[in-house]
Amino acid sequence: MTHAFPQTPDFIVHNEPVRIECDIYDLIVKGKIPEEINGVWYRSIPDPQYPSKEGNDVFISGDGMVGAFYFENGHVDYKCRYVMTERLKNDRAARRSLYGVYRNPFTDDASVQGKGRGVANTTPVYHGGKLLALKEDSLAWELDPITLETIGEFDYEGKLKSKTMSAHTRLDPETGELFVFGYEASGLASTDVSYWIVDKEGQLKNEQWFKVPYCAMMHDFVVTKEHVLFPVFPTVCELERLKAGGSHWGWDSSKNSFVGIMPRYGDVSEMRWFEGPPAFSYHMMNAYTDHNMVHMDLCVADVNVFPFVQEAAGIKINPAQTNGRLARWSFDMAGNSDTWTETILGPDGEIPRIAEKDFMKDYEIAYYANFMIQNGRPIISGPVHAGFNTASRINIKTGEIKSFSAPDVTLQEPVHVTSKQSGHEGYIIIVGEIFEKDRSDVYIFEAKKIDAGPIATIKMPLRLRDAVHGNWVPAEQLKR
Repeated sequence: MTHAFPQTPDFIVHNEPVRIECDIYDLIVKGKIPEEINGVWYRSIPDPQYPSKEGNDVFISGDGMVGAFYFENGHVDYKCRYVMTERLKNDRAARRSLYGVYRNPFTDDASVQGKGRGVANTTPVYHGGKLLALKEDSLAWELDPITLETIGEFDYEGKLKSKTMSAHTRLDPETGELFVFGYEASGLASTDVSYWIVDKEGQLKNEQWFKVPYCAMMHDFVVTKEHVLFPVFPTVCELERLKAGGSHWGWDSSKNSFVGIMPRYGDVSEMRWFEGPPAFSYHMMNAYTDHNMVHMDLCVADVNVFPFVQEAAGIKINPAQTNGRLARWSFDMAGNSDTWTETILGPDGEIPRIAEKDFMKDYEIAYYANFMIQNGRPIISGPVHAGFNTASRINIKTGEIKSFSAPDVTLQEPVHVTSKQSGHEGYIIIVGEIFEKDRSDVYIFEAKKIDAGPIATIKMPLRLRDAVHGNWVPAEQLKR
């Protein structure tokens, strides 16, 4: 019999592991789903099969589970499968976890030293006819987009030299190209970063390598029509700390932040580095180039908000004291300054979304999740241990905000679905975890009227553990 999970914030309340693979046909729907919502919403969920061999670990170390909502003519089916990584197969064969703490191979059992420890638990990306499950410390894993069965580890038929593939990619919907990077590309604690482009057919093109000022957590990046931006923030990896059995990441306020900018089709030798004070951002909203100015919109704070990252640095800062905000960093590519200017766009929030038509361009409307004190108590959920209780639509140009919240409901990452109706802003879909009932609902909103509440609610017969990221794939794209 397997051991129980530890009663720590990463494994209790909405963070309690679910570990259920399932097929649910024709979910119950309250209201009416617009028939133009046809496609699949893929979501990556860290859901550990076994407790860590060290007894405790962090939320984002869980085995990768991909869940998929299949929308067709007002009906919804749901399927959920583990990504059968080498790590999960090894654990299942042993009927216990053979792996230690998050991204520290020095804490693993001797029987799995040198073997793959990636969990593919962060982002599902569909491109070039392939569904990939990503985790930034390793290569992607390919899944069947319909059955979700695992096909195998993915390296572009051996063409990719990087040992890692970022959790976030950037799609140019006009060219069909996918822009990708990998940090710690040559191995543990390295400062090597790989940058590559994948054409619309899924073929890897032009992989290039460069070095960053220090080994940093580079969770996201942004691309414009003309440039690519690589943010480097002082959440750092120290090899000696790893060898001592410690955390892969720790906050280091003695280091500055950096942003490297190069032409997106250029050479890494053209990289220009900008430097500023310590800060941290997990996610960028968007970026665009306007003549000599490059603008990057991001959810940013003065310190990393993850508890385990702060603990490794011997600090503890309340999220309300981190100066979190939605901001625009602007870079003058024609000027002599080696730093950026900041403009506040909106209140603190995370896991941002925009419509696909606005990728890499100047834009107006965005969506993201917030925690608002006036909208209810925090419920333990996700890696920060305080779930979001509000979903917001913000007009970047005017600052106008429309929001939705529900009592005792934790809201996960929103996804945007494009409408084919002229002038229609599209739809927002969000999973809500219901505190008292230990189950989840899925809310569908008119994007422009998110404050009016859901137009349809999909009733789930079980709780969906907090997903990290997800992506919408239209039905016609899957058929192609």
